[in-house]
Amino acid sequence: MNDSRREARTHARLIALICLAALLFSPPLVLIFDRPAERGLSWLALYLFVIWLVVIALAAWLMEHRQEDS
Repeated sequence: MNDSRREARTHARLIALICLAALLFSPPLVLIFDRPAERGLSWLALYLFVIWLVVIALAAWLMEHRQEDS
């Protein structure tokens, strides 16, 4: 029963991560960073790569954390 509870918690965390990623990549939030900076460059590319890195790192951490518990 402990394994099923641990697995359910991991599933819930992965679903929460997917929801967070969908929120962070949603057009209204992305458009906030699609503004030119002082030198005319957009912050959009930096925002997208940083958020992508964070989502991948969190997914990797969740999956590794799951394997350590087993």
